[in-house]
Amino acid sequence: VVVRRAGDVIPEVARAVHERRTGEHAEFNMPDTCPECGSDVERVAGEAVARCTGGLICPAQRKHSIRHFATRKAMDIEGLGDKLIDQLVERGLVHTVADLYRLTHEELASLERMGGKSAENLLKALEDSKKPPLDRLLYALGIREVGEVTAHSLAAHFNSMEALQDAGEEALLEVSDVGPIVASHVAAFFQQEENLEVIRALQAAGLEWQPLEDNTGQQPLAGETWVLTGALSMPRIQAKNLLESLGAKVTGSVSAKTSTLLAGEAAGSKLAKARKLDIKVLSESEFVDYLDSLGVQVP
Repeated sequence: VVVRRAGDVIPEVARAVHERRTGEHAEFNMPDTCPECGSDVERVAGEAVARCTGGLICPAQRKHSIRHFATRKAMDIEGLGDKLIDQLVERGLVHTVADLYRLTHEELASLERMGGKSAENLLKALEDSKKPPLDRLLYALGIREVGEVTAHSLAAHFNSMEALQDAGEEALLEVSDVGPIVASHVAAFFQQEENLEVIRALQAAGLEWQPLEDNTGQQPLAGETWVLTGALSMPRIQAKNLLESLGAKVTGSVSAKTSTLLAGEAAGSKLAKARKLDIKVLSESEFVDYLDSLGVQVP
C-alpha cells in the first residue's frame, strides 16, 4: 500500500499497489470475537475502529488500562512495567486499577524478577501517587476521547469528581474542547456502574484527588494556545505545566488557532507549519526571557 501523511500529521492509506502483490497474500477478515476473551467484536457506525465488547473482563483491555493508568502523564507510578502488569493480571492479583493499591509486599516480592527491594520501591511509588490533581486522574481513568487537554478542561470546569459524575451531556457541552462525541463518551463512562465502583474503590484505598489550583488572578496567557516541539532542556511536562498554570492551553498540533510555538532543538514539521501559518515562534531562551518579562521565574 501507499501511505501518505494526511494533514501533515496522520498516516493514511492512500491506495493499494496491486502490481506489487506476489499472489501469496491472504485475504483479511475481521474476527467476530475477541481472540483474548471471546467477547463479540463490534464496529460502531461512523467509526473506523472495531472493538472488543468485553470491557474489563478482557485480559488484554485490563492490562492496557493498567499500563495507561501508570504512565508518567497519568498517575506516574514508577516501576510498574509491562511484564509486571502481565504477571499481576495473569495471577489474578489485579482486576482493576484500584487493586494496585491493595497489593502487599509479600505478593509483589513473590513475582518473577521482583525481590524485596523492588516490591518496597513499587509500594512507595503507589503511595506517592495517592494525591493526584483531578485532571491527571481523569486522564488516567482512560475515558474514551479524553486526552490530557480535555481532562484538564473538564477538571477546571467542574472542579470535583462528584460534579463531573452528575453532569449530563448538555452540561458537558459547555466545557471548552468538548463536543457531542466527547460529551457522549464522558456521560456514558459515568453511567456505567463498574466505572463508579472503581472510583469508589480508589477512594477507599486512600486516593485523594486534588482540585486544580485557582490561578485566575495571575494568568497572563489566558486564552492563548501553545504547542511544544523539539528537544527542550527542561522536561516537556514541566514546560506544559508551567504554561497551563499561566492560563495557556497546550495542544499537540499546530493549527490556525495556535498562538505560539515553543521550538526546542531539532524541531521539525510543526515548526515548518507554524512558519507557513505565520504563527509566533519562540526558542527556549526566548521563552525564558518572555516569562521573565511577565515576572515569572522558571524553576
